[in-house]
Amino acid sequence: MRSTKIVTSFIRDNEKLLILKRSDKVKSMKGLWAGISGIIEKNEEPLKRAKIEIFEEVGITEERITLVKTSEEMRINSPQYENHEWEIFPFLFEAKNPTIKLNWENSEFKWINIEELENYETVPSLQKVLFNLL
Repeated sequence: MRSTKIVTSFIRDNEKLLILKRSDKVKSMKGLWAGISGIIEKNEEPLKRAKIEIFEEVGITEERITLVKTSEEMRINSPQYENHEWEIFPFLFEAKNPTIKLNWENSEFKWINIEELENYETVPSLQKVLFNLL
């Protein structure tokens, strides 16, 4: 089975959680709600990649976020690709009143209460990834 290593980060502001709607310009999971994700390149440190993705996708700099929690990597089968799994490295960050500047990878963002996540069509196992961080 092929495996792709990715980071998935969530940003919390007080009790609200930031979710992003993937744009039509990305390769996979178009139109689905997600955290901030990106592929880990070669032997890159997952936390470093998470911070890079946060800056690239929502414009929040490293000094404006605080790492709250990380959890064990998780393996999730990809419904989109046969014989493929995602190896996910999850992170939860805190940010106070951040200004969100989306890049082309996402078309919308929302601040939601954690229990509202089930009302959104998300990338596979997003709730499972999040609940490991709570």
